[in-house]
Amino acid sequence: MRVLLDTHVLIWWDAGQKLSAAALEAIQHADDVYVSVASAWEIAIKASLGKISSKRSVSQATAECGFLELPVTFEHAELVATLPSIHRDPFDRMLVGQAIVEGLTVVTRDPAIRQYHVSVIAA
Repeated sequence: MRVLLDTHVLIWWDAGQKLSAAALEAIQHADDVYVSVASAWEIAIKASLGKISSKRSVSQATAECGFLELPVTFEHAELVATLPSIHRDPFDRMLVGQAIVEGLTVVTRDPAIRQYHVSVIAA
């Protein structure tokens, strides 16, 4: 299995916060665990607004956790235009687009993501 972490899941994982047993199992036993560049962008924006703080950068956390960086491609961005308007958050819509294009399972607690045609594991 190959999984894509929603932004909040990466933050919780890095902070040692509790995730569901299914999420822990998926992250620990996945063939590949991806963190989207869109998540790094979202965290950077929220940090610059003072909404969150972190002890290390997304790139450091991703590398130190053994996760993989998932760049945003034209194919990802173009697929987002075809998604139904279920979710209004552009970062979450990008994660859905990336998951669809790359065949990834999204680890998230966001119920709106479940409404798309994408595999989800509840965090």
